[in-house]
Amino acid sequence: MKFLIATVLSTLSCFTSFATAQYPDKIFFEGKEYNLHSNPLESYFEKNPDRRPKGGLNSTGLWRGYVATFEMRDSQFFVKDIQIQYWDTTDKKSYDTKWKSVMTEVFPGQKNIKVDWLSGLLVLPFGKFVNYVHMGYGSTYEKYLLLEINKGNYIRSKQFDYKDYEIFKNKQFKAFKKTDEYKETKAKLKKDGSSDEFIDSFLRSFVTQYTSRILTD
Repeated sequence: MKFLIATVLSTLSCFTSFATAQYPDKIFFEGKEYNLHSNPLESYFEKNPDRRPKGGLNSTGLWRGYVATFEMRDSQFFVKDIQIQYWDTTDKKSYDTKWKSVMTEVFPGQKNIKVDWLSGLLVLPFGKFVNYVHMGYGSTYEKYLLLEINKGNYIRSKQFDYKDYEIFKNKQFKAFKKTDEYKETKAKLKKDGSSDEFIDSFLRSFVTQYTSRILTD
């Protein structure tokens, strides 16, 4: 499962895309709102490019041009809203940015949009900043929730402090290296000309973006 494959490839080659900390998507889980260090709609838009929201402001901090909000309801993963940012030109003296929903444009005539195209891991950071990194979702937070999703269905979750999360990622990567998925992913990334050492280091850091389930307890 690759939420950010296009971004990762460009990052490997020149580090220009996704180089700024990103405005995250949101998720409501067990009655609380969290930021997401994943963008579940991107895999949908890769297969349905005509549905990608149009007219929103793009910036280095919002490369995808929209912010999506999701919710876990009855152990199923749903899209709650999709918003774009735009310039409000009604006041000629001061142009301000505002947000508007484009949910009906992306999913016309549909309700209760289950994210059934998604099988993978969702990363929900929370608590205090431990270390800010000015690139993508690279900052470290005090705690993490990891949700395992299979075709839009909630399977299980695990909670970590930031130290245990790093330990988990190391174990997850070791297990990932034994899979065919790892071999296929590495072969694609090697086409860029990067070294084995660099690719493995990168995949270890972003292993939750490349594995579709929790591989180790």
